[in-house]
Amino acid sequence: MGRNYEVGEELTGKVTGIQPYGAFVALDDKTQGLVHISEITYGFVRDINEYLAVGDEVRVRILEVDQAAGKISLSIRALQEPPNNFQKPERPRKSLQDKVKEHDSEGFNSLKDKLKDWIDRSGY
Repeated sequence: MGRNYEVGEELTGKVTGIQPYGAFVALDDKTQGLVHISEITYGFVRDINEYLAVGDEVRVRILEVDQAAGKISLSIRALQEPPNNFQKPERPRKSLQDKVKEHDSEGFNSLKDKLKDWIDRSGY
């Protein structure tokens, strides 16, 4: 790596290569990072080539720096405004036990009733 990069830093880099899983971006003469396909933009990206080309200059944010492995994870999406339909409203989550209790009368009680009948038939 050319210099020490910090998580959260915003930089301009040049796309040096594109693979099905992401795009390599040169941050300086000695350092490049990877923008994973999921970090290109919001929504589903089928083909990175529809968004980027080798030689493009792009703004990126550093997500992770692995000094030992010499790898830097980058994001273009982190610098974009999320679309309105992408923000899901918060709703309270029910525990599995609450869901079971909700449906107890529909499924488990009928099994409970049948279990007694099955035991009686089996002779136990």
